[in-house]
Amino acid sequence: MNILVSGMGLIGGSFCKALKKYTNHTVTGYDINKDIEKLALSEKSIDRIFNGDYSDFDIIIVCMYPEITEKYFCETIPQLNKNTLITDVCGIKGEMSERIHRLAKHYKIEYIPIHPMAGKEVGGYSNSTADLYIRANMVITPFSNSDKSKTAMLSELAENIGFRKIVVTTPQEHDEMIAYTSQLAHIVSSAYVKSPSLDKESGFSGGSFQDMTRIATMNENMWTSLFMQNRKNLEKELSVLIENLEKYRKALSENDSETMKKLIKEGSELKYQNLKKRVGESN
Repeated sequence: MNILVSGMGLIGGSFCKALKKYTNHTVTGYDINKDIEKLALSEKSIDRIFNGDYSDFDIIIVCMYPEITEKYFCETIPQLNKNTLITDVCGIKGEMSERIHRLAKHYKIEYIPIHPMAGKEVGGYSNSTADLYIRANMVITPFSNSDKSKTAMLSELAENIGFRKIVVTTPQEHDEMIAYTSQLAHIVSSAYVKSPSLDKESGFSGGSFQDMTRIATMNENMWTSLFMQNRKNLEKELSVLIENLEKYRKALSENDSETMKKLIKEGSELKYQNLKKRVGESN
C-alpha cells in the first residue's frame, strides 16, 4: 500500500520507521518542518516526501495535535481519492471525531480513528524509533456505520508493526477509559511534583518516585487540549480519586491504623486481581 504519514514527531516518526522496518508498504512523509522531512528521507525512514498530491494513497495517518488534526482534515478531505482510508492518532475522540466523520461521509471517505498506547517522556522526530510500538496496545474506534474491512485493515497493519493487543471500541468508550488510564495519571504526576519536597529528593528517591514523576514533563499545549476536550470524563475520574485520597488522609489524621490497613489491603487486592486478569489475557 501507499501510506502517507502526516506529522513526523515522536508518534508519526515512529510510524514511518516501523512501517519501513516491518512492512513492504511505500511510506510518504509530511511535516511542517521541512528539515525533518529531509532528515527522514536521508535516514530512509520514508520513501519519499509528500508533494501535495493526495490522489494516490491507500491510508493517511495523521499524527498532529487535535485542533490541527481537525483543521488538516477539513482542508484535505475534499481532495482525497474515494478509496483512501484516513485515520488519526489523537488521544481524544469524542465530538471532534464525530465532526470529522460527518465531513468524511459527505465526501464518501472512510475515517476510522486510532490511538496507539505508546510514547516517551520526550517528543519529536529525533526521539522516534521503529520499535516504539512493540508489545504496545492499540485502540481502534470505528463508528456504527464504518466499513468493517477497513477496521480489519488497520488492525492487521497494527499487528505488522508490533502492537500486542488491539482493542476495537466506540469513540465514546475510548474517551471514558482514557480519562482513567492515561489523562488522570498525567494530572496526578503533574500535581505530585509540586510539593516543596521536590527540591530535596536527590538521594532519597527510588523507583516509586521515578514512576510517579516520569510523565510530569508532558507537553502543556497538547495535554491541555486533551484534558479540556475530555473534561467531563476526566473530572469524574478526578473526583473519584480525591474521594479515595480523603479516606487515607482521614485515617492518618485520626491515627486510625485499622482503617489504613483496610484501605491498603483493598488497593492491593484490586491490583492483584487486575494483574491476574492481565496474565490470563496474555496466555
